[in-house]
Amino acid sequence: MLSTVCRRHTEKMSQARESMMLPQDTLDEITQQFSTLDADGNGYISFNELQEALLLAGYKLPGYKIRDIIKEYDSREKDGRLDFEEFKQLCARVKNDEEQGHIFRKLVTKKENVKAIGGMSSASSEGTTHSVRNEEQVAFSDWINKNLVSDPECARYLPLDPEGHDLYEKARDGILLCKMVNKSVPDTIDERTINKGERMKIYNKHENLTLALNSASSIGCNIVNIGAEDLEQGKPHLLLGLLWQVIKIGLLSEINLQNQPGLVALLEEGETIEDLMRLSPEAILMRWVNYHLKKSGCGRQIANFQNDIKDSVAYIHLLNQIAPKEKGVNTLPEHELDMMQRAELMLAEAEKIDCRSFVSPKDVVSGNYKLNLAFVANLFNEYPALEKPAEDVEVIEETREEKTYRNWMNSMGVSPFVHYLYTDLQSGMVIFQLYDVIKPNTVQWNKVVRNFNKLRIRFEKVQNCNYAVELGHQNKFSLIGIGGQDLADGNQTLTLALVWQLMRAYTLAVLTKLDGTGKPIAEKDILAWANNTLAAAGKTTKVNGFNDQSLSNGVIIIDLIDAIKPRSINYSLVKEDKEDRMSNAKYAISMARKIGARVYALPEDIVDVKMKMVMTIFACLMQCDLQRKSAAE
Repeated sequence: MLSTVCRRHTEKMSQARESMMLPQDTLDEITQQFSTLDADGNGYISFNELQEALLLAGYKLPGYKIRDIIKEYDSREKDGRLDFEEFKQLCARVKNDEEQGHIFRKLVTKKENVKAIGGMSSASSEGTTHSVRNEEQVAFSDWINKNLVSDPECARYLPLDPEGHDLYEKARDGILLCKMVNKSVPDTIDERTINKGERMKIYNKHENLTLALNSASSIGCNIVNIGAEDLEQGKPHLLLGLLWQVIKIGLLSEINLQNQPGLVALLEEGETIEDLMRLSPEAILMRWVNYHLKKSGCGRQIANFQNDIKDSVAYIHLLNQIAPKEKGVNTLPEHELDMMQRAELMLAEAEKIDCRSFVSPKDVVSGNYKLNLAFVANLFNEYPALEKPAEDVEVIEETREEKTYRNWMNSMGVSPFVHYLYTDLQSGMVIFQLYDVIKPNTVQWNKVVRNFNKLRIRFEKVQNCNYAVELGHQNKFSLIGIGGQDLADGNQTLTLALVWQLMRAYTLAVLTKLDGTGKPIAEKDILAWANNTLAAAGKTTKVNGFNDQSLSNGVIIIDLIDAIKPRSINYSLVKEDKEDRMSNAKYAISMARKIGARVYALPEDIVDVKMKMVMTIFACLMQCDLQRKSAAE
């Protein structure tokens, strides 16, 4: 009896942990699926709704079996319904349950415009299918057409046909992906490192895809389980998942006070600038929409980008508020009774300001989360319609170090997605997930508070952070003067100190595993490897430490890349004059990623010889070298 109870407890803990570790892209999809099954839009999936969905999928299950499904996951309120958190646990579990997983995939496919595509891996050939939403393929193809149309190097690819396999075929050589990464976060990739030409060899295409993937990771995309070979094979579900992450990061990157000081108008009574900085871009977008809806006097407010926008009324009034008067945007579509036709008329108004992007009338009426979020973000970026504040807004910009840490965390697939380092780590949840990435099963999840009590939330967050510090001590981190209270308070200096040690521990753990000797790798070992590798390749350069000022021109790192992969460097592009340091550094970072090193540091870190970040560059190159040698054996 006792063993059964323990087993069930362990299973529940595992489910909860799995649901927290779902990638952001998967969480977005789950949000959309929840909305699809929640027919009445009340925030719960009831017995009748689940039964109806199963019938649509061709499964007439007895009532008791449906009640068993709900009972198993109805762990919070015990009310015979599934809320969103319980639904997430169900989603995390069904992938390990063949029967329920098959049912679940079928019912979602039946209810939405989804194509089921068999996978190409050995596991996939045994029955796994991947859902590809046709509306996402259309939306992303159109977005690429619109954003790369002026790039002469993309002329032979465009326009992409939104239907069929055009997107997957033309993305196989990596050029479109590299261009889209740079479109979302300019200058991420040094274009000199992209292989170009109409008749590229297979290995040149593979290099481009590797460059695109590692660069996407560096801006915060989670590319776990996506390899260059997957994109070479044109696997639709993986390409669409990657494109969504890249596009979303680009769309949301400008939604902050640094780029839009007028956002101070969205502050509510009693709030400060810091309160606004704590909000995610999605939350800011919601406030922005409601701000303009209030100004319009339409009497509408929204709480989501799904059910609340399905009738198009909020969009109609938002467009009328933000559009320049000379564009002639009006609210006449509101009088159309048919929802689908009203959505079409609304989008015709959006077209007047060149903002008919991402959504079709069907996507609006069905409440497609991803595409409606993208539609609204694009509206904000094009027409924020916020007045510049009378007084200058003092905003502390994100440092390079903070950006690097944040992108690294997000690339690990943590949930929630980290937007603002200090507030998003205050609950301890992201830190626990990173501990488990560094050393699996480190975290005892029964010690972690996951669902916070409103009356005890402060105490529970401190409790979590105390445990996070305890785990740091167990992992031999140097945490002198750092307590759980500091992390829960968002103390910037002390939070950064812990995060750096997490990133360092992750880097060294990966190296130790690849080295295969069982001996922990330390910084001195990385230096020794670098100098031995340079000498073995006949290079005359040498590094004396990660604070060696001779590193600032990038030449040592460039030589090391050429030593790892001979003849990969075009030395005609490398200059040794002081004014060419940044150009060399950009080239070095992109070439490192191109040969397979997942570098998160920025070119400025090389020029300024930021010791911590420089160490990570060398560590990533050592990791790349060990992987290449292992693959060659």
